Amino acid sequence: MNFYTTVLRNSAGYWVALCLENGLVGQGINPEATIKQLNEAIASFLEVYKIEPDIYHASLTI
Repeated sequence: MNFYTTVLRNSAGYWVALCLENGLVGQGINPEATIKQLNEAIASFLEVYKIEPDIYHASLTI
C-alpha cells in the first residue's frame, strides 16, 4: 500500500484534494468524494507510469 500526503480544503463550494508527492488533484462535493476521485487519479497515473517509463515521477522538494 502506498501512502501520500494530501492537502484537503473547501474552495468555492467544492472540496479540493492535492497530492503533494505527484501534484495530482481531485475535486468533489464532499471530502469523501474528493478523496475517492484523487485515489482514482493516482491509480490511473500509476497504470500509465508502468507502461510509459519515460514519464518523470519523483517527490517534490518544497
